[in-house]
Amino acid sequence: MPSATEIGKRYFRALNDHDLDAATACWEPGGIDRFVGQQDVIAPDGVREYFGALFAAFPDFSIEVLDTTTSRNRTAVRWQARGTFAGPGAFQGFEPNGAQIEIEGCDVLTVEENLIQHNDAYIDSGDLARQLGFLPAAGSQAEARLAKLANVRTRLLGRIHGGEPERIADGVWIVRGGFPPKTMSVYLIEGGGGVTVFDAGSESMAGPLRSAAARLGGIKRVVLGHADADHRGAAPGLGAPVWCHPSEVDAARSSDPFRPYWHLELLGPHGRTLLPRLLPLWDGGAVQIAGTVAEGDDVAGFRVIELPGHAPGQIGLFRESDRLALVSDCFYTLDPQTGIKGPARVPHPAFNLSTPQAADSIRKLASLEPSAAWAGHADPVRGDVVGQLQQAATTGLA
Repeated sequence: MPSATEIGKRYFRALNDHDLDAATACWEPGGIDRFVGQQDVIAPDGVREYFGALFAAFPDFSIEVLDTTTSRNRTAVRWQARGTFAGPGAFQGFEPNGAQIEIEGCDVLTVEENLIQHNDAYIDSGDLARQLGFLPAAGSQAEARLAKLANVRTRLLGRIHGGEPERIADGVWIVRGGFPPKTMSVYLIEGGGGVTVFDAGSESMAGPLRSAAARLGGIKRVVLGHADADHRGAAPGLGAPVWCHPSEVDAARSSDPFRPYWHLELLGPHGRTLLPRLLPLWDGGAVQIAGTVAEGDDVAGFRVIELPGHAPGQIGLFRESDRLALVSDCFYTLDPQTGIKGPARVPHPAFNLSTPQAADSIRKLASLEPSAAWAGHADPVRGDVVGQLQQAATTGLA
């Protein structure tokens, strides 16, 4: 019975000879040839189609086995390939340009009953792209210009979707992002070998949030202040369990970016035109909920406080040690229709389950005498926090 090493060498001899019948005969029907980072093809037809196109693009294609390493029924084949992109066939959508390639790679074959069941093929696609002329040569001026252009794009997207985290208290960081630029606030709380993310902003903030949290130990969990589109948006893209108040579970799991109790007709002409278009753009879709939190629960050293009114399950986090409050949309410090910042106020009635209850929640927050109250948008309330919150609950309607 031939060994896995012998089957691997037989397969690569067939590829070197451009013998597609012999190559596909090495495969178990239904086997998966996985080109890591590119595509999976299913034997035998997918293997035949892939290498048939490769040979049509590189008519002088050759492949040499450099060495093999085998353990039981798995063999790793390190190889070197050469060829000229002479056509007439295209390669991954690119027309032949005469470029010559010389690349190394490694295939890891799993063999059962003398047939290949699975293959993981690894190749440096960046080096291949450079040799084909699709990317500038390493160390060239063209590569430097491309890197500079990429950095400009990165900085621009950072300004729009989420910038560098800013430390606002011991173990607490804010990431500002979203569109309009930096009007949405997401909080990162260090502790327990990872980061708790409070609120999740808009969908476009997922990448900046993952990056910011990675420097602090990685995301351990996400806790939603409530399930509005602009507060759950990035949650599906963060790759961590998501928690919320029991009254927000159904909304979080819904694919609808609009809440049934909203009255958008209460907005002015500008808001009625703009916000129904922005909300679906901010939203990342339905969120899987791993668990719930309620009044008095501990979240990364903060106590959960229920602040309903804007949303049925709106919550905030309060830390006794420094009296810091993170409160999502308990209050606004900007006009949601214009983005203009201002003093704390009750959230706009167009988005509230109950505006009077939202005002009562601001009074509840004031009764805790926070040293600072950080909201889900724009600026925090600092200084005379209690006085500003009491004023907001009385007269600060948006």
